[in-house]
Amino acid sequence: MKHLSPTWWLAACLFATAPLGLQAQAPVPEASASVTRQFTLANGMTLIVKPDRRAPTAVHMVWLRVGSMDEVDGTSGVAHVLEHMLFKGTPTLAPGEFSRRVAALGGRENAFTARDYTGYYQQIPSGRLDDVMRLEADRFANNQWADDEFRREIEVVKEERRLRTDDAPRALMSEAMNAVTFVASPYRRPIVGWMSDLDAMTPDDVRAFYRRWYTPANAAVVVAGDVDVEAVHALAEKHYGAIAARPVPERKPRLEPLQAGMRRLDFKAPAEQAYVSLAFKVPSLAQLDAPSAQDAASNDALALTVLSAVLDGYSGARLDRALTQGEQRVADSAGAYNGLMGRGPQLFVLYGTPAQGRSAAEVEAALRAQVARVAQDGVSESELARVKTQWVASEVYKLDSVFNQARELGSYWAQGQPLDAGERTIARLRAVTAAQVQSVAARYFGDDQLTVATLLPQPVQPNRPARTPPAGSRH
Repeated sequence: MKHLSPTWWLAACLFATAPLGLQAQAPVPEASASVTRQFTLANGMTLIVKPDRRAPTAVHMVWLRVGSMDEVDGTSGVAHVLEHMLFKGTPTLAPGEFSRRVAALGGRENAFTARDYTGYYQQIPSGRLDDVMRLEADRFANNQWADDEFRREIEVVKEERRLRTDDAPRALMSEAMNAVTFVASPYRRPIVGWMSDLDAMTPDDVRAFYRRWYTPANAAVVVAGDVDVEAVHALAEKHYGAIAARPVPERKPRLEPLQAGMRRLDFKAPAEQAYVSLAFKVPSLAQLDAPSAQDAASNDALALTVLSAVLDGYSGARLDRALTQGEQRVADSAGAYNGLMGRGPQLFVLYGTPAQGRSAAEVEAALRAQVARVAQDGVSESELARVKTQWVASEVYKLDSVFNQARELGSYWAQGQPLDAGERTIARLRAVTAAQVQSVAARYFGDDQLTVATLLPQPVQPNRPARTPPAGSRH
């Protein structure tokens, strides 16, 4: 499982490097043009089906509109722990038997937890869809396990945290930076949870979270691949339609207050190199099928996404050329990304690793200077066209994967976006002008909405043994 904000993942996907020979009007593959259908079962569960007949396989996913942002202080990490426990049994399945049965069907499966959602998936021969739907519906509705199973698995989660966060200086700094950047937003807590909360977590904490959020009206089944829409609809009614309906709990707003001055974090950890990260609070894209999606803030969010690609959207982009090349280079690496959409507040992040003999302060200044240069001089039409060409090409190749088609549909649903959000975003980003990019570069990169975190390297412990993934770790 990757603990990434969905909006960070979207920005990375949108601006992945692709062959320069593709033009901005590159055709979308025929398979991705298949009609996507959406249904609502009587119990409130959503069903999304997208046929793709190129291979006799299917992807089956269940998405919950619940993630770490729906936790409360004292039980951080419970959404992720519950994801682990979904593999630990039902009245008819022993712990671990779910995975063994999927493997016996010739499939592969896993799950993931993010800030905004939790997801479970299987990739299987399309003729086995009935079997995996039966298995998934069973554990969705009837998950149960003994306290001893929880006690064993919580140790697996703790070791996962040690491996991926506690032993990774940049991950530790990022965790601390989020806690400084956000005051009221639940995005301030780590997805994996604070270790003290994991130490104190009880089996009933996890069961309560399951009973609260794992309700049909808070879930979507996504199926993509070599399937018939009506046949899938019938299978969903058969397996998921009988699950009892329950209301989705009310979500109270936890709005981030306006930041009124720069925040700085100096973070000490054993590391060989310094590192600096600059996070600017920026607007996010409103729901694309709502009138508010056309407002000034949403237009700015799109322009900021294009700006991130101008700075770091392809090999040899502005940050690469200005900071990491030549005899006077200031950084070994540098980058940028923009959070375009999500259920919580979004950030535009600049980051870099100082070159030998250079300081984190020099990298910070150089990163900000590149944004200031865009604000002063703008971007050329040819540079803007290149960025858009790269981005459209990446969309074409991304949707060539049935798994990516299903993942995209599920993530849009979880974030409250329409299912055609990809196409709408393409159209809107194609229309972003050089003047808009220059304008956002001038307006969103002052000090008042900025948090700067600097990793201050400390001596690395000699001969420290490498940590290995814990036995039973799924991700």
